[in-house]
Amino acid sequence: MEAELLPLARTSLRDPRRAAETIMGLNLGRDVLWTALGLVAVVNTFLLLLVVEVSGPSIPLPGYFDRPLALFILIVGLTVVYVHAMYWAGLAIGGQGTLMDVLALVVWFQVLRAAAQAAVIVLSFLIPPLGALASFAVAIWGIWVFLNFLATALHLPSAWHAVAVLLIAFVGLVLGLGILMALIGGLAQGVMS
Repeated sequence: MEAELLPLARTSLRDPRRAAETIMGLNLGRDVLWTALGLVAVVNTFLLLLVVEVSGPSIPLPGYFDRPLALFILIVGLTVVYVHAMYWAGLAIGGQGTLMDVLALVVWFQVLRAAAQAAVIVLSFLIPPLGALASFAVAIWGIWVFLNFLATALHLPSAWHAVAVLLIAFVGLVLGLGILMALIGGLAQGVMS
């Protein structure tokens, strides 16, 4: 398995569209993809908590950073909602992909991101200035890879269309959360009166 993942990771960095086609061609089942999303969220939660622990108390953080389970649920929840938001936003601008293709590529991107983040953490311990530079490079490269993944998953003509999908999905996510919070607040107020 490792022998197959390393070449796929290299292809993802060099030619993300070809890697995306390979991943989508695996036709992984719904159960496999949702389970993989949960597993990669566990790894991302651990790495985020490690970064917070190492950076010390100098940064004021929300209370859920003290509760790993709450942070895990937040990461999984936001990822699930954003996957759906990207899928529907892609369809709205003429995309023709499937939700499972978007999910497969988001999961693979999260795996790559977790590996890169772990490497940056180790590098930051050894040579802090180089770790900061690597973190910046990983972020820029990651954006390029993800835009190409998204464009491939939704059969969009270019990465610029994927930028539009991300913006529409983000606006939809913010509006949806705003409506949800208003409903929850209204219901809570109705119950209390």
